[in-house]
Amino acid sequence: MKKKAKVIYKHNSFEVIEAGDYVLCAISGKEISLKDLNYWNVDLQEAYFSPEEVNKRYRETIK
Repeated sequence: MKKKAKVIYKHNSFEVIEAGDYVLCAISGKEISLKDLNYWNVDLQEAYFSPEEVNKRYRETIK
C-alpha cells in the first residue's frame, strides 16, 4: 500500500519529514513518486507534476 510522504521543499533539494512513496501535485492532484520529484516551489511549499503545472502556478501568482 502506498503512503503519502510529508516533505519540506528546499532550494536545491527536499527533505522527507514523514516517510512515504509519493507527494501530490498542487495543481493536478496527480501522485508524484519521490524518485520522480523534480519540480517544486520553495515559497509556496508545493510540488508539481511537470513544467506545465509549474507554468500554470506561475501565471496564477503574477496576476
